[in-house]
Amino acid sequence: MNSVVKLFEPGTDNVPIGKYLEVGPRGGKLKNPRQAIIRISGHRLPPVSANTHNKWKHASRQTD
Repeated sequence: MNSVVKLFEPGTDNVPIGKYLEVGPRGGKLKNPRQAIIRISGHRLPPVSANTHNKWKHASRQTD
């Protein structure tokens, strides 16, 4: 069974609280992905690596 993972564009506003990992344009794993932590509801996702079309994937609800 394939599960669909929602990918977020850089700069997306009002994302769920939690940890995010940078992934490839279609959700593939990267060798050294950037990480972002959203601790306050309503904050915006940061930019991704320069000159890429990468996106963000919600990794967990934990923020520690």
